[in-house]
Amino acid sequence: MPEEGMEDSKVGEERPKWNNKTEYLLTCIGFAVGVGNVWRFPYLCQIYGGGAFLIPYLIALVFQGLPLLYLELAIGQRLRMGSIGVWNSISPYLGGVGVASMVVSFCVSLFYNTIVAWVLWYLFNSFQEPLPWSQCPLNHNNTGMKQSTPVNYFWYRQTLNITPNMETSGSLQWWMVVSLATAWSIVYICFIRGIETIGKAVYITATFPYLVLTIFLVRALTLPGAYEGLIYLFTPDWEILKNPQVWLDAATQIFFSLSVAFGGLISFSSYNSQKNNCERDAVLVGVINSATSIYASIPIFAILGFKAHTNYVTCLNGNILALTNEFDISDMNITVENYEQWFDSLNGTHPSRVSDLNLKTCDLQTFLDQSASGTGLAFIVFTEAVISMPGSQVWAVLFFIMLFSLGLSSMFGNLEGILTPLHDLKLVPKWMPNELFTAIICLLSFLMALIFCLGSGNYWLEIFNSHVGSVPLLIIAFFEIIAVAHIYGIGRFSDDLEFMTGHRPNIFWKVCWLVISPLMLFVVLVAYVVAQAQTHHTYAAWNPDYVRATTVNAAFSNLSSGTPPPPPQSLGVSKLDKTQSKKKKKNTIIFYIVE
Repeated sequence: MPEEGMEDSKVGEERPKWNNKTEYLLTCIGFAVGVGNVWRFPYLCQIYGGGAFLIPYLIALVFQGLPLLYLELAIGQRLRMGSIGVWNSISPYLGGVGVASMVVSFCVSLFYNTIVAWVLWYLFNSFQEPLPWSQCPLNHNNTGMKQSTPVNYFWYRQTLNITPNMETSGSLQWWMVVSLATAWSIVYICFIRGIETIGKAVYITATFPYLVLTIFLVRALTLPGAYEGLIYLFTPDWEILKNPQVWLDAATQIFFSLSVAFGGLISFSSYNSQKNNCERDAVLVGVINSATSIYASIPIFAILGFKAHTNYVTCLNGNILALTNEFDISDMNITVENYEQWFDSLNGTHPSRVSDLNLKTCDLQTFLDQSASGTGLAFIVFTEAVISMPGSQVWAVLFFIMLFSLGLSSMFGNLEGILTPLHDLKLVPKWMPNELFTAIICLLSFLMALIFCLGSGNYWLEIFNSHVGSVPLLIIAFFEIIAVAHIYGIGRFSDDLEFMTGHRPNIFWKVCWLVISPLMLFVVLVAYVVAQAQTHHTYAAWNPDYVRATTVNAAFSNLSSGTPPPPPQSLGVSKLDKTQSKKKKKNTIIFYIVE
């Protein structure tokens, strides 16, 4: 072992180890592969030229994602400490980088487990027959809702019970409190004995989503419209690569998807033996993470293609019924297949009568263009698509169990990024069992996360979602790579890697650590801040007073410790993920979606 290499500590010698390599890899993969792989990556592929988006995405993976992942796994494994201990060992002046990672992990765990609680709420309701979001509730006049859908009603009213704005807090929603308590209880049970119980849980949480995705893939490819959905997703639009925003989103997506800079990966690798090929681990985890994103896109957009096809046929059938009644045409004469010929013929001979019918414009491409990500995809678009599938209850249960497994395995990394640094800093009293300390952290997190169970909770969650996991992580990662490559020294770091893996890093890794990766991080960070500084930001709010709801200006930067505002499509915000407004008139509930 080189004398100038990173020193082993007593903490490292006494540190527990993984039972086997499989548990370690599954835990890292489970932490990296989260709900964003299912509801964020396919959305980016859709809006950024389909297959063309893979070019900047793979470039970002090779030159930014993998070098950062390799660096974190290596320093954690060599020092066998958490994020704060690692950076303090390199330089006492860098301890703040570890503290920042821990704080970010804590803040992310607050809202991330709230999303898991939402998933649990939908999972509980998926066992009902019929599905509760498949039909509108009736009022005293036995009339339903107008200008809204059952899935929107169930999400915004029965799940969130959303308030008009952030200033109106509303009351705690008891069903959300129970779901959140359940989510944190499950996390605690899986985490009660540290890596000993995590290593057992990941055999299910890290593998079950792939089984469900495969089942969905087989079923989705047999649905009508699946082919159109896949063609729409993967047809490349090379011209869109000229847009700088594409490259910016690709870089941020691969960065956040790999879960670097949270501190969780450093903690997980610190339980490894020092004689372990962390280079191979980094490449394996990174490739599996990106392959999962691509693999998940296929069933997701096959099902969304089915939804678009269903909506298209429903639209045409409405027009067919109107034409049949107006011109006394025999039933079944006008079909979806010959609708265009009938329409052209009738419009040519009776243009005024056809015009008076106010027929809808039915275009399959328009329905395919109705993209969504984040909660909009999971709780609105996808739930609506599931309703139309045969055996909808089974598919809903499978879908939300999959999301729960993805969220739970990611929570392991978030919580590890909090607990390990606190243990390494000796902040836990010696008399306190680890189980009790973990319970205190989980209870504290649950109490703080109750803000997301208020009527205004969704607004606050969007603030956390858009800010906590963006600029802070970019800054942390930039200082991480500068600290190792330029402060600790690439030569000393190469000696440590040779000690651990048996060979020195090749020229590719060295060039990435020294130049390419920090330069890409700096460019992404500056571009991100500049882009947001030039954007006037609003947030969608439920407005109970107007038929046509308006957006409400929100000074997000003043609510998040001076960090820049979120991008319009950041981590789950999309044009379909909007709150809705309500107007009462003649005992009929009317909901309007803020556009």
